Amino acid sequence: MAEFPQLHDAILAGNLNAAVAVTKEAVEAGAEPGDLVNNYMIKAMEDIGAKFEAGQAYVPNLLMAARAMKGSLEILKPMMQGSGVTSMGKIVIATVKGDLHDIGKNLVASMLEGCGFEVINLGVDQSDQKIVDAVNQHHPDILALSALLTTTMGNMKVVIDALTSAGLRDSVKIMVGGAPISEAFAKEIGADGYSANANEAVALAKSLI
Repeated sequence: MAEFPQLHDAILAGNLNAAVAVTKEAVEAGAEPGDLVNNYMIKAMEDIGAKFEAGQAYVPNLLMAARAMKGSLEILKPMMQGSGVTSMGKIVIATVKGDLHDIGKNLVASMLEGCGFEVINLGVDQSDQKIVDAVNQHHPDILALSALLTTTMGNMKVVIDALTSAGLRDSVKIMVGGAPISEAFAKEIGADGYSANANEAVALAKSLI
């Protein structure tokens, strides 16, 4: 197979146009979508995550890398359907009711998608019933809940209680995050894990699957 290290480099640099151009070139050259995703795209997202952890990259760099990754993924998705390319797992992600913050949630969603997960992003201000319905409909491996306000973080427990009442709690792992959330709070409400940032969220999701 032809090598396309420039795809890795374009995503790592957050260069959307270059990432899309190289992806198209690779496809025309007969590259397998699964090889491009696993060998270059996911590695680039892991590398930008490592740079973030080391203080060598910042949130804007993560966002740009995720955007470049998504641009490449859009080209490959139609070819990957029914091709036997398996995702690492399915994740439903949402910001809880009363909270309209979505930058952090969207970054986590993009990073998860970039690292090979199938992500269903419900958006912001999602009621417990809407989230329960989504879990029932999509049968995800993980439910990721976000809150950025101390006044809305309690709604995470409302969602977990609603899942328990619906008999769905044991069918899904729950991870939580957001500025006011802590490891102690996650344990207190019965979540399966907590992450402080997008890079940690990817590592946590991998460990929960």
